[in-house]
Amino acid sequence: MTPNAAGWRSSAAYEHIAEMNPSDLAWEWLRRNDAYVEDYRELSEGMTDAQALTDKIRQRWGLRFPRGPAGPSI
Repeated sequence: MTPNAAGWRSSAAYEHIAEMNPSDLAWEWLRRNDAYVEDYRELSEGMTDAQALTDKIRQRWGLRFPRGPAGPSI
């Protein structure tokens, strides 16, 4: 998943960042990270044990899941 970087120097393309809170900004970075996308794909497709993958994501990405793993229904 490689985003189109053609307009990366366009300030208009990034004006919305000024309105983001730290959590929003972190999500924008994370959702573009190929390793995170792969971890999420594993969870959403039920490719591995949900609890084991939740623990891996928690350690690797610093994410917390207060309700526990949702499993394939995400």
